[in-house]
Amino acid sequence: MHVNVWASSRWAFWLFTFGLTFSVVSTSSLKVSLADGDDSDYSRREAGARDTWTDQVQFDQYSLLLKGHRVFLHSGEFMTYRLPIPSLWPDILEKFKAAGLNGLSLYTHMGAINPSKGVVDFDGYRALQPLFEAAKEIGIWIVLRPGPYINAETSAGGLSHWITAEVAGKLRSNDSDYREAWTPYIKGIIDQARPYQITEGGPIIAMQVDNEYGQSAGGPYFEDLKAVYRNKSSGIVLPLTYNDPGMGRSFINGTGAVDLYGFDAYPNRYDCSHPDVWRPVPENYHDYHQDVNPSQPLYIPEYQGGSLQAWGPGTPDYSGCYALTGATFESVFHRQLWADNVKLLNYYPLYGGTSWGNIPFHGVYTSYDWGAAISEPRTIGTKYTELKLQGLFLRSSPEFYKTNVVANSTQQTFEGSITSINNTSPAFVTLLRNPDTGAGFWIARQKDSTSTALAQFKLTVTSSSLISNAQEIRLPQIIHAISLAGRESKVIVTDYLFGVSSRALYSTASVLFAGSIDGKDVLFLFGDAEQEHEAAFRFSSASVVTKVVTPLIKIHDDVFVPGISVVTFSKGINGVHTVHSSDSQLIVYADSNTAGTFWAPSLSAFGLNDRNPHKNFWSIGTNQSVLVGGPYLVRSAQIHNGLHDSALNLRGDLNVTERGQGATFTNKLTIIAPRNITSITWNGKEALLDSLSSETGYRTATIQTDNNSPKTDLNAWASRVPDLSGATWRFADSLPEVKEDWNDSGWVEANHTTTNVPFPMNYGDGRILYGCDYGYCEGVVIWRGHFNETGQQKNMNLSINGGQGFAASVWLNDVFLNTSFGNSSNGANNVNETDQTFLLPEYALKKGEDNVVTVVQDNMGLNENWYTDNQMKSPRGIRGFQLKDGNFTTWKVQGKVGTYNKFPDKHRGVMNEGGLFGERKGWHLPQFDTSGWQTRNLSVGLPGSQAGVGFFVTTFDINVAFGYDVPMFFNFEDLDFQHQPVQEWKPYRALLFVNGWMMGKVVANLGPQAKFPVHEGILNYGGTNTVAVALWAMTPNVTIAPRLRLKIDGIYESGIGKISAINPGWSANGRE
Repeated sequence: MHVNVWASSRWAFWLFTFGLTFSVVSTSSLKVSLADGDDSDYSRREAGARDTWTDQVQFDQYSLLLKGHRVFLHSGEFMTYRLPIPSLWPDILEKFKAAGLNGLSLYTHMGAINPSKGVVDFDGYRALQPLFEAAKEIGIWIVLRPGPYINAETSAGGLSHWITAEVAGKLRSNDSDYREAWTPYIKGIIDQARPYQITEGGPIIAMQVDNEYGQSAGGPYFEDLKAVYRNKSSGIVLPLTYNDPGMGRSFINGTGAVDLYGFDAYPNRYDCSHPDVWRPVPENYHDYHQDVNPSQPLYIPEYQGGSLQAWGPGTPDYSGCYALTGATFESVFHRQLWADNVKLLNYYPLYGGTSWGNIPFHGVYTSYDWGAAISEPRTIGTKYTELKLQGLFLRSSPEFYKTNVVANSTQQTFEGSITSINNTSPAFVTLLRNPDTGAGFWIARQKDSTSTALAQFKLTVTSSSLISNAQEIRLPQIIHAISLAGRESKVIVTDYLFGVSSRALYSTASVLFAGSIDGKDVLFLFGDAEQEHEAAFRFSSASVVTKVVTPLIKIHDDVFVPGISVVTFSKGINGVHTVHSSDSQLIVYADSNTAGTFWAPSLSAFGLNDRNPHKNFWSIGTNQSVLVGGPYLVRSAQIHNGLHDSALNLRGDLNVTERGQGATFTNKLTIIAPRNITSITWNGKEALLDSLSSETGYRTATIQTDNNSPKTDLNAWASRVPDLSGATWRFADSLPEVKEDWNDSGWVEANHTTTNVPFPMNYGDGRILYGCDYGYCEGVVIWRGHFNETGQQKNMNLSINGGQGFAASVWLNDVFLNTSFGNSSNGANNVNETDQTFLLPEYALKKGEDNVVTVVQDNMGLNENWYTDNQMKSPRGIRGFQLKDGNFTTWKVQGKVGTYNKFPDKHRGVMNEGGLFGERKGWHLPQFDTSGWQTRNLSVGLPGSQAGVGFFVTTFDINVAFGYDVPMFFNFEDLDFQHQPVQEWKPYRALLFVNGWMMGKVVANLGPQAKFPVHEGILNYGGTNTVAVALWAMTPNVTIAPRLRLKIDGIYESGIGKISAINPGWSANGRE
C-alpha cells in the first residue's frame, strides 16, 4: 500500500482587497510582494542552504517552506492509471482542492508505461503532462512517486512484467541487469517531470525514491536511483523523499539515505467486517520522530484513508471500510496526527479508483474504492465532509504550521489541567504552541480513544495576550462543560489569529474558516447542535448587528476585563447565524451539519500578479476566498471586477438524485463575499442574488433550475437507461482450443529448461511451464500438453499456480475433466497453488494417437515484494506435470495476443487483455462485426450448461445531456454475496468489457464484487456503446445464468466540463 515538506520563523499571507491593492502582513516583518510575477528570488530563511536541491523547496524541524512560505502539506493519493480517462482527472483534483487540501501524491505505474524492454510510453492514460497541467491550473502541489516499485496492490508491485521474466538478477537491488532494466523508465519520468518542477512554475515539489523497503537490503539500490536523479543532466532540483513501511528507521542516514524521511501508517487496520471495532490511536509518532529525525518535519507519506479488500467469502462490501475509516475515525485519528506535530500528511488513498484489466495483484479484486473519502464513482459524502472541515481549518491557520509540542495532559510539563464533569469518561489533551505568536492549539479526545461514551470536562489553559497579567483561564467560563460525544476530537484554540489583526481569546467551538474577505477579518465557527460551546473575543468596533437572531446565542460583555466578550452557544442551534458584524470584523456560527455544506473556494490573484505561475496556489499566489453554503460541491470561484460592480462566477455541482421524490433539495446559496458583488453566475447561468444585509454580513442567492424537470427525476433517468436483459446479445464459443480439429502449430512451444523465476518446478521432466517466461503474464493463459496414448495412462498430476482465488479448468481432448480451484476467504485460507490428480477416462482417450490435455489457467496477478526477495517473479503457470505412465511429448502455450512485446492495443495497453480466444480475436472491441453470430441472451448461459468459455456481445445507446454528471455501474444481479448463503454461489467467472476496456472480473464462487462502476469516457454518454462478457463456466450441468444490468448511481447537475470518450475500435492488425 502506501505513504511531503517546510520552514521559517514567521508566517506571511497575501491580503487581496477586491480592487487594485496587494499587501503582505507578517507578525514580525514585511515581505516584498511579487506583484510583477517574478518569483525567482526567495529567502531560505531558517532552513539553511541545501546544495543538492532548490531553495524554493526547503524545510526545517517544523514544516515545508515553498518559495519562502511555510506550508502544511495536506494531500491525498490519486493514481491516474486507476482512472484511465485524462479528462476526468481535473474532477478529482478539484475535489481535493475543494476539501481544503493543497497536495497530491502520485504513484506512476511502470508496468503500464514500460510494457516491454526498450518501450517507454506516455500516451493516453499513461500521460503525466495532462495531470501536471491540471494541478498547476487548479493549484495542487505534487509529490511524484514513480517507484519503480510502488506496491499499491498492483501486480508485481507495479514493476513491468517483462522485468520479472527477463532480468536474471535480484529485483530491487543494485544488480546490473536490474539497473539496466529500470533506468529508461526513470529517465522517462525525469523528462516528463523536469519542466513541471516548482522552479519552472510547475506543481512538483518532491520525488520519492522507490517505496516501502528496508535499508539493509535496499541501500545500494537506492544509491543507484539517487545517482540518476542527482545527475546534473537530469535537471531534477527537488528533494528526494522516502516512505518507510512503518517506523523502520530506514534511509534516514547512511547508504541510500534520502533528503526527507517519512513513514506510513494504517493504524485501524483492515477488518471492514467489524467497522465499529477500533484499535487505540497510536501515541508514539512524535516520540519516534524526535528520536530518529528531529531536524526534519514529521512526514506521513501514507496515512490510512480506507482499507483494502481481499477475495472470498466473509469479505464485506466497501461500505464497511467506509465506516471503519469514516468521519469519526477522521475526527480522532487525524487530529492525533496534528497532536503529534505531523506537518506533511498524505491520505492513502483519497481517491482509489478501479483496478481494471490485469492491474491488481492476486490479493485484491477489481474495485479499488477502499472506502475512501471520494468513492470509486467519484461521489462524496460524510467522510469527505469531515475531511473538508479539517482541511479548511488547516488552510485557515498558518500559525499552526509552526508549532512545538508542549506536552499532553498526562505529563508534568502540561500547561493546563483537566477536570472531568459528572464522572464522565476522562479526556486527553495535547498542547501545541506557536513559538513566535503564542497561539495555542489544545487537541482534545477521549483518553480511551476507542470509547463511545460521553466525556465532559473543563480545561484550564495558560495565559492570553488579550488579558493583561492573566496566567490561567478555566474553560468554559459560562456554559457547563466541553463535551466529546464518544469518538470525537476537537481543537480548542487560544490566542487564535483570524484575518489580518483579530484574535480569538479562545474558542471551544471549532473553526471552519478564518481569513480576510472584503477587508474584514472573518471567523466562521461551528459545533455539534447537541452540545454547548463558548468563545471569547475583543470585538474591533461597534457591531451593526442589532439582535442575534436566535436566543440560543448570547453575548456576555466584560467577563474578564473591559472589552472582552464571551459568546455562548446553547444546544439546539441550527443554521448559520451572525454573532458580530462590523466594518472590520465578521463572526458567524453554524451547527456542524450546516457548516458541512459550506465551501471556501480560493480566488486566484488578479491584475499585476497574473503572471505568477503559482497564482492559484494557496498562500503562494493567493490567500483570498469567498464562502458559499448549500450546494453539493463548489469547484471554483472567480471575481470579475467592473468599474462600479463585480460579478462572482461560481462553478459546482447540485445533487438532484432524489429531486421530485420528497427528499430535501436546495438550490439556495448562502454567500460571504465582497460587498461590491452585484451579480452571481452558477455554471455560467445567472443566479438570483438577494441584497446584502448589513446585519448578517452575508447574502443569499437562488440557482435558477427547474425542480420539475423530468430529466432530473431519478425514475425518469432509470427508465432511459438501456435494459440489458432485454437487449439483443450475440454469442460465440471462446474455447475452440478444446475441439478435436484445433491446430496449435502456430503457438509457442513451452520448451525452456531454465528460468529467472527463483521458484523451481515441483516436478516434471525439466521443462519450465511459467507463463511469463513466454511473454504471457496477464490474465488467462492456455496450455496444451501432447502425449501419445499407450494404453497405460489412467491419470495425471498437475500442479497449477495462479495466485489467490485462481482457477484452472482441464480438458482431455474435448472432454472436460475438472476445475482446480484456488481459494481466498477475506485474505485467509489462501490457496495460490493446487496439486491435483485428474483421471483420464478411457472413453476420452484416442487409442494410439496424439492426445491433448488443455489447461485454461487464470493468472490473478503477480506477487508483491515487501522484504522477501524476488517474490514478484511469481511462478504462475503449471509447476508440475506428470502422466502416471508415459511422458508429455510437447507443451504449447498461448496467452495475450502478441505477448507483452507486440500486443496490438497500444491505447488500452498491456494490462487490458489476457489470452482467451475472444480476447485474442478482439471480440470485446467496438466495431467488431458480430452479425454472423447466433443470438443468445447472456442470462441463459452457455449452450447445454456445459463447462467452457463463451463470449456475449451487445450494443446500446446512451444520451446524457451536457452539464450532468451521472455515475453508472454494471451489476450482476444473480449474485448477492452479502446475503446469499455460500452454497448458492455459482462456479463461474466473467470478464466485463465496456467499449474494449476490461472493467471487471467476477469470481462468482468466491465474491465479493458484483457491482462495477464505469465512468463516462469509457462509457460513451452521447452515442453507441459495446459491452462484452467473457463467461467461463467451470463446472458442467450447473445453472449459470448471469443477469447483467446497467444502473445509475446518482444524478448531479455539474460544472465538471466535457468528458472525452476515446475508445478505439477493432482492427485486424496484430489479431489472430
